[in-house]
Amino acid sequence: MIEYENLSAVNKEFENEYKKFFNDFIDSGWYILGKSVEKFEKDFATFVEVGDFIGVASGLDAIILSLEALDFPFNSEIIVPSNTYIATILAIIKANLKPILVEPDIFTYNIDPHKIEDKISKNTRAILIVHLYGKACDMDSITEIANKYSLNIIEDCAQAHGAKYKNKHVGSFGIGAFSFYPTKNLGALGDAGGILVNDEKLTNKLKSLRNYGSSKKYINDYIGMNSRLDELQAGFLSIKLKKLNDITQHKRDLASIYFTLLKDDFVKPVVEDDYFDVYHIFQIRHEKRDEIKEYLLKNGIKTEVHYPVPPHKQKAMKNILQGEYPISEKIHKEVLSLPISFCHNANDIEKVCKVLNEF
Repeated sequence: MIEYENLSAVNKEFENEYKKFFNDFIDSGWYILGKSVEKFEKDFATFVEVGDFIGVASGLDAIILSLEALDFPFNSEIIVPSNTYIATILAIIKANLKPILVEPDIFTYNIDPHKIEDKISKNTRAILIVHLYGKACDMDSITEIANKYSLNIIEDCAQAHGAKYKNKHVGSFGIGAFSFYPTKNLGALGDAGGILVNDEKLTNKLKSLRNYGSSKKYINDYIGMNSRLDELQAGFLSIKLKKLNDITQHKRDLASIYFTLLKDDFVKPVVEDDYFDVYHIFQIRHEKRDEIKEYLLKNGIKTEVHYPVPPHKQKAMKNILQGEYPISEKIHKEVLSLPISFCHNANDIEKVCKVLNEF
């Protein structure tokens, strides 16, 4: 059986370093906001070559805190793609703001810049983009629109660690919110997240907001929350970060096999100049998605669907997200995620291609 993902196998390479760090961690007696968090924050900021990085408890919290730090008026409108994972939209709602959905490009799956301006109103305060599946958005066009209307840019980089647009890392165009959920290219051994900023005042505010709104013990300047990156996860992440470029290259090598061997009957990811894709997910589209998924499973290959239900069709979003989004619905109905993990090898991917082509 070719698993879609095997986290035990992915983390096997790091096991000895993890265990050594864990023993040192136990002996240190310091378990919250200590040297491990500080180290990972510095390491990740160095990796993306810009600004400061603030560790928080999850990717969802990273977006919520990014929005709250900007102090938008209650119910301000935030532009967001209609086909994102629901966490992006939940963050907007949790921050007491209003999500305004914009359809994606049918081939890149990222927000379509040509559709953004039609959704901007006097209440719009920010564009919350999502670098979906590990592909950067069209940042030239989005930045131009943001500047034209004096809007903030917040980047959901949960699936795009190391992805670049014109040699510039995602997360460095605005405020970058990251998730380090275990399945990510840079995955922790539990929940973890962080925020990339290039503004000292905002850095200090976010550090307070993640810690009950306090920068000095028992002194609270903001209405904050408990969203601190765990010392243990920070240590694991620093270990794995050293191999992130290798992980990325491995996934890019596997993607090249799909591009070479997979028939054009399947809609494959778009490859473009100026974009460095990291393939957190390798997605194909086909009208017979469900049949293909079942066929692959019968032939010993597991796949996933990211995501089966679009946000505006979720029960939780009833009376919150209005309108019709046919492009999003088409994507959610047809997209299929193929195995492309650090634990897979070329033979695995060649087998997936063979079975798909036989279908």
